[in-house]
Amino acid sequence: MKDKYWLAFSSIEEISSRFVKQLVGQFCDVKLAWHASPHDLAKIEGLTKKQVENFVTLRRNVNPDTCLELIKSKNISFLTYDSENYPELLKNIDDPPMTIFYKGDLECCNFEKTLAVVGSRNLSQGARDSLKRIISGFNSTDLTIVSGGALGADTAAHEAAIENNISTICVIGSGFDKIYPAKNKKLFESIEDKHGVMMTEYWPHFEPTAWRFPQRNRIVSGLSYGTLIAEAALKSGALITANLTLEQGRELMCMPGAISNPNTEGIYKLLKQGATLVTEPQDILSALNWNVKISAPENNPNIEGLTDLELEIYNMISKDNLTIDEIFNALSDKILNISNLMVTLTTLEIKGLIKSSEGERYTLAT
Repeated sequence: MKDKYWLAFSSIEEISSRFVKQLVGQFCDVKLAWHASPHDLAKIEGLTKKQVENFVTLRRNVNPDTCLELIKSKNISFLTYDSENYPELLKNIDDPPMTIFYKGDLECCNFEKTLAVVGSRNLSQGARDSLKRIISGFNSTDLTIVSGGALGADTAAHEAAIENNISTICVIGSGFDKIYPAKNKKLFESIEDKHGVMMTEYWPHFEPTAWRFPQRNRIVSGLSYGTLIAEAALKSGALITANLTLEQGRELMCMPGAISNPNTEGIYKLLKQGATLVTEPQDILSALNWNVKISAPENNPNIEGLTDLELEIYNMISKDNLTIDEIFNALSDKILNISNLMVTLTTLEIKGLIKSSEGERYTLAT
């Protein structure tokens, strides 16, 4: 059984996936690579004497059988680089992980329609609402949303996927024994239990150190046909993922935002450089050349029985997140005063069709 040797390599924190790939490629067999003599290792072009000495020293303290037993005892599933169901898109990137650890239902994730969604950890309410509105357009379709589980845009993307019956993959920057951020524990449990997959390349006890998150980003974009950026400052992890997306030859897309927000500076830089502008679900489908049936709000059975005014307001909000003043100004010829409008909005909220956000804007209650 060769799995134990892949796991043994993964358990050594000091060596990289590139190093492992180089060894396995040289010996054409992971077992032979693990047991290679210092003399044979020294013959590999590109490896330094120090790298060889470090590996030989480190592997003395690793028992492959024990590694396999540990992973099994923790009920962690895994894919190795030579596994039949290792994601083909990920295998094609410059530095693919040699082992992927995961929890959840891998089969519910459609790797033929994967969309990465990343953005600011300090996501504005407007961007959060817009992102959730766009993802809600894919309700109950066979897309898979990929993100990194961080606070802000990542969390909003995972939550929107769950709310809209879409599978989601969460790629974390630590081992499963060191889940981060702790605030998202319930979200991660929900993904693992019934909405997709929690995934990492890191051994269970590896800490969520700062450098691991940018490294994790290559997997988020690498699993995906395209990446949607929802707010990004000029220096941010989202911009790192954007660059990785382009390096991997994938489609880069951006949501616009308020130009007064510093977290949109990176967005407009990317748009000027040719990223696809996304304001609605169809923009994503067009960019990726996907055929996905999107259910229009008018076909939603929940809106049956609405008055003409309620339906008009509902359809307005389905296209954009609006304030009371914006709705009133647009319908001033049909509504006598703000009080009458408030009654209608309250009725729609009671029916569970819309909701008010922190920024006093109304959105669909997806």
